[in-house]
Amino acid sequence: MKTITIVGGGLVGSLLAVFLAKRGHNVSVYERRPDPRRTNVYAGRSINLVVSHRGWTALKAAGVHEAVERIVVPVHARMTHDREGNTTRLPYSIDERPIHSVSRGELNKVMLTEAEMFPNVKLHFGQRCAAVDLDHATCVFENEAGEPTTVKADLVFGSDGAPSAVRQEMMKGRFTFSQTFIEHDYKEIAFAPKPDGTPQMDPHCLHIWPRRWFMMMGLANTDGGFTGTLFMPHEGEFSFDTIKDEKDLMRFFGDHFKDAIPMLPDLAEQYFRNPQSNLAIIRCSPWTHKDKVALIGDAAHAIVPFYGEGMNAGYEDCKVLNDILDQHGDDNWGTVLDAYHKARKPNGDAIADLSLRNFVEMRDLVADPQFILRKKIEGRLQARHPDKWLPLYSQVKFSDIGYKAAWDEGLRHDRIMEQVLAMPGIEEKWESEEVEKVALGLLGND
Repeated sequence: MKTITIVGGGLVGSLLAVFLAKRGHNVSVYERRPDPRRTNVYAGRSINLVVSHRGWTALKAAGVHEAVERIVVPVHARMTHDREGNTTRLPYSIDERPIHSVSRGELNKVMLTEAEMFPNVKLHFGQRCAAVDLDHATCVFENEAGEPTTVKADLVFGSDGAPSAVRQEMMKGRFTFSQTFIEHDYKEIAFAPKPDGTPQMDPHCLHIWPRRWFMMMGLANTDGGFTGTLFMPHEGEFSFDTIKDEKDLMRFFGDHFKDAIPMLPDLAEQYFRNPQSNLAIIRCSPWTHKDKVALIGDAAHAIVPFYGEGMNAGYEDCKVLNDILDQHGDDNWGTVLDAYHKARKPNGDAIADLSLRNFVEMRDLVADPQFILRKKIEGRLQARHPDKWLPLYSQVKFSDIGYKAAWDEGLRHDRIMEQVLAMPGIEEKWESEEVEKVALGLLGND
């Protein structure tokens, strides 16, 4: 039995606490923000999450999936909105398998409550991590009045997100780190339910307004509303920088998101009230320090949100760590943490690449006839040869295939489909045996 400090009580920190508590360890979670069950710490700055297969696998392994199932909305397809308000439905898989939309705030509340059910878990809020002694697994936390508390443990897990204080301390040693901001920022634009509580749009679709250089998206909540998010460059022709007042805003939405305006009677109020936040990718190495400290979740691999896999990747970190503990035991943490880093680091890098790729797909390609045709051909190949062709999206969202393996296979599919789509008359004969034969032949030769 070890005494373990988890820095950060967000989505990953709370699930990690459950896993470690079930193994008999004494776990203390220190969170910088107030308890989200008592105050809305996410107000106006949230992007809805999706729980995919990996997330459910981890939640089931921890025994908390039933609590989460009560707060999710199944999402079976993308629904694109063009400038005139016409919509196109694109299923995520040929068998209509869903991902599940969930409010970040609601999920955090549920996970903290699940963690707190264990007598060997203690939650501490309003505690900022001010210092970490890596060699001795000791942290100094400060409350809102600046009063310090020194906490000695056997191990420290840094689950404190992209601005991780634990990682900041690790960076003072031999440590590789990069932080890349993408040109796009985001702002929450929430869609309220109708007066009778029903949704204004199909709740079982991820709604996307793809506009090449920018986009808006919306995911349903259990209350009938949608958490919408506007993604635009920080500056430039189509950017947050160009919208100075309500007149600019309404002209912009009238030009690009016309069908959304009737659903957003408080658009201007929301737009100018809600903060504009940036998006960054963080890569670092190593994620561990001896047998004392490890990074997990966004602290190790913060990514952009366009595959909806950030939380799922963090949850998979927890599940993999638990599996390695099953293999090596709870008294051999040097071996465990080394194996954890080797298993997860390549996958953390791969999901960062995948997320950037999916941003281009969501923002631009989903409205491209060639992209839609490719999806149809891939769906037919999967239906007829499920043992040979699994589309990249399905590999990421509906399987346990490692992100690195999925990335490599996705690049192989790109090479094959580029040649298939270049076939003369492909638009008319995409369902033909000839196309299928060419694709499978390239698959075997690539």
